[in-house]
Amino acid sequence: MRAPARGFQDLIVWQKSHAFVLQVYAVTRSFPKDELYGLTSQFRRAAVSIAANIAEGFRKQSEPDKIRFLNMAEGSLEECRYYLILGHDLGHLDKQLLWESSEEIARILNAYRSAIATKVPLRRR
Repeated sequence: MRAPARGFQDLIVWQKSHAFVLQVYAVTRSFPKDELYGLTSQFRRAAVSIAANIAEGFRKQSEPDKIRFLNMAEGSLEECRYYLILGHDLGHLDKQLLWESSEEIARILNAYRSAIATKVPLRRR
């Protein structure tokens, strides 16, 4: 059994989200320069928002506040999924690897938010 998270960095969902951000930055480096202030910037901003909202929500004292930030992270994740589709359709990337990461993050994030909402302890890995 794992010890309770002492900081947001201990959360598996944050760790996976941070890895996703790093992947997004790596993939968008090869996007055309004319996308720098468009798709590249928007995609990176949305990806960072996932991990940032998880981190910010971690220290919130009330469950509704925590859930609100996790919900914002879920919204940013969905935004990234659209950018994956758009980037793929424009020929800038193969969405498969990042899509699989986004699905894993979505599952963990949903479970984390649901556990807080129902105050049921999460099963430890």
